[in-house]
Amino acid sequence: MIKTRVITGVLLGAALIVTVLFLPTPLMAALLGVLWVIGAWEWAGLARLGTAGRLAYAAACAAAMVASLLWAGADASFVILVIALAWWVLAFAAVLSYPRQFTMSSAGIVGFVVLVPSWFLFARLHGGGPLGRELAMTVLAIVWAADVGAYTVGRWLGRVKLAPAVSPGKTWEGVSGGVVTAAAAAWAAAFWLGLPAGALVGIGVATALVSVVGDLAVSVFKRNVGLKDTGSLLPGHGGVMDRIDSLTAAIPVFVLGLRAAGLGG
Repeated sequence: MIKTRVITGVLLGAALIVTVLFLPTPLMAALLGVLWVIGAWEWAGLARLGTAGRLAYAAACAAAMVASLLWAGADASFVILVIALAWWVLAFAAVLSYPRQFTMSSAGIVGFVVLVPSWFLFARLHGGGPLGRELAMTVLAIVWAADVGAYTVGRWLGRVKLAPAVSPGKTWEGVSGGVVTAAAAAWAAAFWLGLPAGALVGIGVATALVSVVGDLAVSVFKRNVGLKDTGSLLPGHGGVMDRIDSLTAAIPVFVLGLRAAGLGG
């Protein structure tokens, strides 16, 4: 299982690195959009939709993504960022208040707020400024480092459960390890890009912490319908949504941090 998980992760990670660092923004956004639309299909399952409903949901999500990128100006971009951040505050409250039931309609609405803003903000980050693609790669590296650090330290030293009702395998020790590795990744990125290390490390730590909320929030909706994984497309990992859940929360916070520090975004 671990071997399969590692192989899938390496192949997917390599494909994303090439996509983000070497492809023009429109093509990168289109390829990444395929993953997000698959995530929408899987999310529709969390809203208890059948096959026809899932197809319609994924198509509607794809249309919203394209429309946001084509017509959203600077003011609309800020509004989209605020909406995304507001949702993740609510998501944190939902994790703290678990167990609770979510209706089909509320789960469906949440899927749009989780998926569309994160894809839009990532595409805008990638295409914005001379360091756009490097900063886009940085948020991926931070989240990946946090995942690896949390998984490794959690298996080695994990004792105190983080949110046992939501995700029994996560521990505070794992989160701590993830934050440390995320900070190291942010520091390395600052060195690579010639940016202030203190600012980028601070952004990296905040991004890593919120990425945990993304993971836990999706777990809440999976448990709402009695699922362990959102799908089975990625061997050893589950569904696409199981791999991008952390990113959907991390991207808005990373963009906010860049804007607050005057580093772009």
